[in-house]
Amino acid sequence: MTPGARVAAAIDILHDMSEGLAAEQALTRWARRSRFAGSKDRAAIRDLVFDVLRCKRVAAHMGKGSTPRALVIGLLRSQGANLGALFNGIGHAPTPLADSESDAPAAPTDEATLWNLPDWLIPHFRESLGAQADATARALQERAPVFLRVNIAHATRDDLIPVLAAQGIITESNNLCNTALTVLDGTRKIRNSQAFLDGLIELQDAASQAVVAALPKGEKVLDYCAGGGGKALAVAAQPERTVWAHDIDTRRMADLPQRATRAGAQITQLTTETLTTAGPFDVVLCDAPCSGSGAWRRAAEGKWTLTEARLCELTALQDDILQAAAELVKPEGTLAYATCSVFSSENEDRVTAFLQRNPGWSCLWQYRYTVGPLGDGFFTAHLMRD
Repeated sequence: MTPGARVAAAIDILHDMSEGLAAEQALTRWARRSRFAGSKDRAAIRDLVFDVLRCKRVAAHMGKGSTPRALVIGLLRSQGANLGALFNGIGHAPTPLADSESDAPAAPTDEATLWNLPDWLIPHFRESLGAQADATARALQERAPVFLRVNIAHATRDDLIPVLAAQGIITESNNLCNTALTVLDGTRKIRNSQAFLDGLIELQDAASQAVVAALPKGEKVLDYCAGGGGKALAVAAQPERTVWAHDIDTRRMADLPQRATRAGAQITQLTTETLTTAGPFDVVLCDAPCSGSGAWRRAAEGKWTLTEARLCELTALQDDILQAAAELVKPEGTLAYATCSVFSSENEDRVTAFLQRNPGWSCLWQYRYTVGPLGDGFFTAHLMRD
């Protein structure tokens, strides 16, 4: 595909999204009807679409509109692209720019546009992040690095760096966690690499790994909101751990048995009905459903679909999860809470609310991982009975 044809494809995908399709659904639909597109074409088009989502307000400003075409024009203009060469109408490229599209507006100066956030989220960023609000909002506009978790049950990080390099995957140690590697080159080779197939590595954000690495000692560990099971797998790689995984929707754990087999890990899945039979546990990890705001550079659609009502629903759900999970913790055990959110309302406020509801519990430790080159934005806290 020509660069112009890739631009036209991105516009088509954004059009499908404007009619209600989620980003991944729209990308999949386009790929199915465009079998001629190669892997590099699909990757470039995906990058264009997600760049628009990460920088939607700047794109709308620089493109002087919010239509899919205007958004792509605005994004490319903000990136300094040669619009005339991309919008030339040749082959499958978009039609040339109209006179009204050719004049570039002055660069934006207002905070909401520069931060690429909906207006209602600006106060949340200021209140939650203080002096780090501007840097966080801008970091969420960048493409996220790719991180790997080394399966320390079978290999060390230092051992794997040259092994991966020989397989075309260039990495470096990530200081956020001693299991984490940052991928510098060869991202597309990861899933077909022998290291991945042998269960020596998994794709996992470094801050997510750090949350697991910070868990206190204890043999019996329950990943209460396991989802796909990434954190359960990370715990299972640690020595002297026995791991259980639970999710209110067991379908989310459908791939966990296969992933555990590949990693050589033993993880027992539990339904809600069998939780009390297996418990109590030394450590119960609650990686609760949240806004995902700390990971919006990976899932940028979330910052435009999140509403104030949904944020309130999430905080209520987080309270319910903590309350239910506390019943599964041994008297001397730890309740570990985590989110990939940057909002205080989902993090520190939820810990405070739990402690107010439950006299006799204390917060032993809490920490925020900031959005940056080492990892996504995460929060975690350890709670224990006095």
